[in-house]
Amino acid sequence: MQIFSEPILAALAGATGVSASALKLERPRDPKLGDLAFPCFLVAKERKAAPPAVAAELAATLSGKLPGITATAAGPYVNFRIERALLAREICGQVERDGAAYGSSSEGAGKTIVIDFSSPNIAKPMHIGHIRSTILGAALVRLCRKLGYKVVGINHIGDWGAQFGGLVVALRRWKSEVDLERDPVMGLLDLYQRSKAALKDDEAFRAEAVAAYQELESGREGEVRELWRWVTEVSMRGFNATYARLAISHELVRGESWYEPLLMPALERVKAAGITEISQGALVVTLGEIDKSLKETPCLLQQTNGTTLYATRDLAALFSRWEEFQFERCLYVVGGEQKLHFRQLKGVLKRMGCDWEARVEHIDFGLLLGPGKKKIASRKRGEVLVLDDLLDEVSEAALAVIDAKNPELANKHKVADEVGLGALVFNDLKRERVKDVIFDTAEILSFEGDTGPYLQYTHARLASILRKAAANKDAALGAQPDWSVLETAGEILVALGRYGDVVRSAAAKAEPSELSQYLLALARDVSTWVSSSDNRVLGSAGPDGAARLALVRCSKSVLGNGLQLLGVAAPEEM
Repeated sequence: MQIFSEPILAALAGATGVSASALKLERPRDPKLGDLAFPCFLVAKERKAAPPAVAAELAATLSGKLPGITATAAGPYVNFRIERALLAREICGQVERDGAAYGSSSEGAGKTIVIDFSSPNIAKPMHIGHIRSTILGAALVRLCRKLGYKVVGINHIGDWGAQFGGLVVALRRWKSEVDLERDPVMGLLDLYQRSKAALKDDEAFRAEAVAAYQELESGREGEVRELWRWVTEVSMRGFNATYARLAISHELVRGESWYEPLLMPALERVKAAGITEISQGALVVTLGEIDKSLKETPCLLQQTNGTTLYATRDLAALFSRWEEFQFERCLYVVGGEQKLHFRQLKGVLKRMGCDWEARVEHIDFGLLLGPGKKKIASRKRGEVLVLDDLLDEVSEAALAVIDAKNPELANKHKVADEVGLGALVFNDLKRERVKDVIFDTAEILSFEGDTGPYLQYTHARLASILRKAAANKDAALGAQPDWSVLETAGEILVALGRYGDVVRSAAAKAEPSELSQYLLALARDVSTWVSSSDNRVLGSAGPDGAARLALVRCSKSVLGNGLQLLGVAAPEEM
């Protein structure tokens, strides 16, 4: 609604003497009161007057000053209602002019946002535990890019750590017992699981694994490094195939190993800040002085045997990313169970006096659970909940739904993939990210309710209306719209005008659910409007039909754009 909010704020600034940048407009709780609202509390405080009295005075002052916009007082608020023909002409005109660029802005021009997301571990297939980080992170990349930021999506692959010492020993001992030719990733997983058991029960295995990891960290070229490189290459091929199915990519793929040469410099940098100490032979940073709740949980940076830890590698990565990108924000899309880890990292940065510490944000999220809030049971691979198996499941289920509803649909396998994967993605993004996500195949694939298929169907329905109008050479197509006929579509028009504000808010709060809920509300309103006999679109000739077709086109455009930002396909037919 920027096209209307700017002149309103300018008028308010002139009437109050307060800078327009210090004033803000809100959405009225009851849309019947108006389209935009100005809370008078700030002005009332400066004037030492009652907010309702200030609202009444401002409404009277602004009366007739804003063409096409009426101002009325309601308690401590001044509510603004935009004349519907003006609203329709301006909003529909802007949506049609901007097309796919509608809702974008240049606020991020010249600024960089780094987003660390997905980050699977090598030697295993991607499991469903990675899906939330992957989906959320990709949505945030798109949202921030829409606002003009340079966005660097980083896949911080887990390709380092003591566990790889165990995997090396498992490869030495049991390589011939698994199939590393036909299905190398699952073969590696088998060896990894066996190594975990051996590390607990076999002292000789444990000693050999420690030695192997120490050799890996030493940088010496030999058998250990050769095996590690092969495992990484095989794993990445599997990851990339999964990302391709979800149409997700990263600008940079940097495993923990990429930062290996930076580990010692990072440690020296922390030491030089004078905040490290030795505790039971290990190098730590105590954090109690900046956060009492961290008094008993210092950040451990180096073990007694000299090997580094997760925190060391993340600090090295942070220092590198700051020096390389001078980021506006650095977002870590990592589950809520890692809250302590990121509080410790930020605590170390605070103790070091890094003035960019506040730009580092942990974007946490809840769990993915099955019906009844129970852990999702594996379908095919024993205890491993393989992500590709879940993607197959939703696509197959979507195909069954399409076969039942529209068996003659062209390209139905492609559409089934779009609907199935879209249902999975939208189910993840429709709730606040900190809440757990419940996965129920039948529920998420429903064409009714708060689901991805419902949004996709609404988009396809609007596309069908436009196709029919074009095929029938509807007379309304060439007419000049009579915007006044959209008087009953006020809430839809206001919603279309709010799209850019929703995108900005969702990006700022790292909360894609704001966009998801907006799209659901828009789809419901549009579906109700086109279903009404009072709003006949097809066969409505002349200026009336032209205005109604324009509203359908604009609604379809915004729904499609919004779905694309979330990572959900917008089929033209379903």
